[in-house]
Amino acid sequence: MNLNNLNNLIELFAHQANKQDRNSIFLQWLNPNNQKIYTWQETETNILKLSKVISENIKEGDRCLLVSENRPEWFVSDLAIMLAGGITVPAYTTYTQDDYNYLIEDCEPSLVIVSNNEMLKKLNNIIDEKDFIKKVITLDELEKVIKDLNLIKKEKYLNFNSVIKNNILDDKKIENNKLKRTSPACIIYTSGTGGNPKGVILSHGGILNNLVGACEITKPLFTSRPIFLTWLPLSHSYEHCVQFLQIAVGAKVFYAEKIEKLLDNISEAKPTVMTAVPRFYQNLYNKINMNLKKQTGLKAKLIEATLRLGKKKLLNQKMTFFEKLLNFLVDKLVRKKIKKQFGGNLKAFVSGGGALDKEIGEFLNSVGLPTLQGYGLTETSPVVSCNPIHKIKVETVGPPFKGNEVKIAEDGEILVKGENVMLGYWNKKEETDKVIINGWLHTGDIGEINQNDGYLKITDRKKDIIVSAGGDNISPAKIENMITNEIEIDQCMVFGDKKNYLVALIVPNKDFLNEKEKINKVIEKINTKLTLVEKIKKIQLIDENFSIENGLMTPTMKVKRKKVTEKYKNQLENLY
Repeated sequence: MNLNNLNNLIELFAHQANKQDRNSIFLQWLNPNNQKIYTWQETETNILKLSKVISENIKEGDRCLLVSENRPEWFVSDLAIMLAGGITVPAYTTYTQDDYNYLIEDCEPSLVIVSNNEMLKKLNNIIDEKDFIKKVITLDELEKVIKDLNLIKKEKYLNFNSVIKNNILDDKKIENNKLKRTSPACIIYTSGTGGNPKGVILSHGGILNNLVGACEITKPLFTSRPIFLTWLPLSHSYEHCVQFLQIAVGAKVFYAEKIEKLLDNISEAKPTVMTAVPRFYQNLYNKINMNLKKQTGLKAKLIEATLRLGKKKLLNQKMTFFEKLLNFLVDKLVRKKIKKQFGGNLKAFVSGGGALDKEIGEFLNSVGLPTLQGYGLTETSPVVSCNPIHKIKVETVGPPFKGNEVKIAEDGEILVKGENVMLGYWNKKEETDKVIINGWLHTGDIGEINQNDGYLKITDRKKDIIVSAGGDNISPAKIENMITNEIEIDQCMVFGDKKNYLVALIVPNKDFLNEKEKINKVIEKINTKLTLVEKIKKIQLIDENFSIENGLMTPTMKVKRKKVTEKYKNQLENLY
């Protein structure tokens, strides 16, 4: 299958579905309370049935909001929206009511697909208010929803199960539709520096272009049908792209029950490849390291040899005959046991959505868990580059994907050009024109390219966005504005790049200098209005204002984050 010859993502699915055994399992949810198993045939039939209902309620190019946890119906809904000529707008299940309100008002969806009562509770008032929302499809039973929420406009609501019970001829198949490579496939919202999220419009061709590089990176990992375990939110551009890679390689896909059950789900699914964000690897590193440090005697010596020789191999350093022999031995005695904890079939982890610590990357690769770090943005569909399995350089993000042109601007900013670059920001032409200049996307990241092998290395970030260890893009400006709007607080700087949670440096109003308890209560109140990843976990009070005079503010009264972070480095690190 030549991905460059396909017109759209629907064609990708149709092409692969026709190649597969129609009765083999394609999608499976590892949720004991709501088990779902779809074959390739059932997946295609359900897409057709849902698409028919959607097309009756939208016009071509209409937006369709999708709010659900990861499950087979997410996949079906996404493809059905596209088949009906709509544009999928995925949203995080962790959004607040205000977030949904902003998003709905911004993209004006004609149709909403929502998973369950809990999600609908956040949305039903907004849905009832908006006349442009023609239909709401719930993935769980509608009767329960109506009873629990006392819905006003019941005629707006429909249940997924009732849709797929419709009679459609079994031999009917998905055929080519009008969508082109330049047609919008989805709008994925990402945090903006000013606080309000921006809707990134990704094209069918952009995602297909990205898949060329993704297939090339993963091809050496597969000797049989690949198995994926999906647990990162599908509303994240990274996992959303992985969904289409799963189609392209004809994978079997398991959806994790929930994060708390991830290790159990890994044992059950036995994945070939796992995609995750740095926080997952950080936790994994701590857990494995803790267990290894408990060992004594011969076991401790074998572990030391595993790490030392694993690092040598990773860095392509020469080994003596004895070292090669010892490395073979620890492969069987140590690395094999560690791999078994991840189902035994794992060929590689892929890390994206944030910077992976070099020490963690070296450790995981050394203990027999190959970890490929990549780099990308929602605006690039999303991958720009990734380390290949045969030559991992953990301090880099690998060479650019084919179809990507990458260059470094005079000020060190990474610029990207190619079909995978977004069509633009939804309803924000001015913002689009600021970041795409002469076809080059200005990423806001600073980096360098190794002239010998073309590997890209990220050294800093120009744009004012916090990327947590979990890969979440968080706008500090939004949170800081909310905090400094309180009378007790004069100034604030939110911190948490590559960390597991956010903290804040706070300059209290002079009348509240010694009122730590009152400041804590203010933060608790603000946290109720923020999503889980935006909440401030700890604070540090400081008694010196940020000013132009002390070099902590610009002439336009913006806080110099780097300067403040340097000055209060110890206090900030003590909060973790």
